[in-house]
Amino acid sequence: MKEPIVTTAAPAALGPYSQAIAAGETLYCAGQIPLDPATGELVGHDVATQTRRVLENLHAVLAANNMGFEHVLKTTVFMTNLGDFGAMNAVYSDFFPAPYPARSTVQVAALPRGAQVEIEAIASRA
Repeated sequence: MKEPIVTTAAPAALGPYSQAIAAGETLYCAGQIPLDPATGELVGHDVATQTRRVLENLHAVLAANNMGFEHVLKTTVFMTNLGDFGAMNAVYSDFFPAPYPARSTVQVAALPRGAQVEIEAIASRA
């Protein structure tokens, strides 16, 4: 059975999707972009600031299901400029404990609301 996970501590979905779906012990988190959950406005003009906001939003979604970054198995990072990978990676490494989750990072032509970075995750208690 799947259960939608919703929290006001992260930005509301911008379309017909859930912030996350729990299925048993696994949580599938939709991609987060750097929106301030209180205002809905894009945060930051650089990829480091945006990555921090994205991961704070992701943390809020995980916490809504009583999980944390230690439960994350896999992330996918979408960036509009892979030349900013080092700056994103420096912030990313502050949030995830070892052993680090598996990760894919891809460059995309554009992201919603003009964001420079979006991160989705799969987490599990198993």
